[in-house]
Amino acid sequence: MKSFNCVFISGLLLLSIDLLAQSIKLTPNNLLANQVYMSVERLEGKEALKIVKDSTIKAVDEATFVKIKDVDFQDGTIEVRVLSRLLKTARPSDRGFIGIAFRINEQNSAFECIYIRPTNGRADDQVRRNHSIQYFAFPDFKFDRLRKESPEKYESYSDMGLNEWIKMKIVVKGKQAKLFLNDNKQPSLVVNDLKLGENTAGALGLFVDVGTEGYFRDLMVTKP
Repeated sequence: MKSFNCVFISGLLLLSIDLLAQSIKLTPNNLLANQVYMSVERLEGKEALKIVKDSTIKAVDEATFVKIKDVDFQDGTIEVRVLSRLLKTARPSDRGFIGIAFRINEQNSAFECIYIRPTNGRADDQVRRNHSIQYFAFPDFKFDRLRKESPEKYESYSDMGLNEWIKMKIVVKGKQAKLFLNDNKQPSLVVNDLKLGENTAGALGLFVDVGTEGYFRDLMVTKP
């Protein structure tokens, strides 16, 4: 949805366009679970979508998300509040992985993704702290390849923790994506070379990975 404002200055008509964000309801009839389990729960008095990865999917950085129906996204802004907890079955290496997949193709065989690792945000190990945020592109550019070939380029640090609501905002334009956390004015991660290219479009997904009990609410999408 867009609103239009007309202003006359010295006989000239100036038309300004104010973009309005679209609020997307996280209800089962609006969602498709892909290699995850989902349910609507009440958390802190508000409804939230709970997502847990299918435990039979052993590989990481896979297409484990809830896909939003009828949203085609190329450029714009995605905002959502996320909260993650560790499952009782979580391993010591699990980090509460939770994030946003975007530009997902119809077959769920290619997409871009930015996720966070909340347990790393306040770790005493500085290397772990530096790995609090992650970008990857499925299927060819998972975190381990990117970390090996381009250390530090696709990961970053920001303060965060388990069991707390974190606002994620991803601004996508062409081959660039910026992640902003908790209304910070400066991005926590900047990716200037999205691996699927600048002309790719597709669906949005709410992503979780191994060992995570993830919650999502207040999903907003703004398109140019």
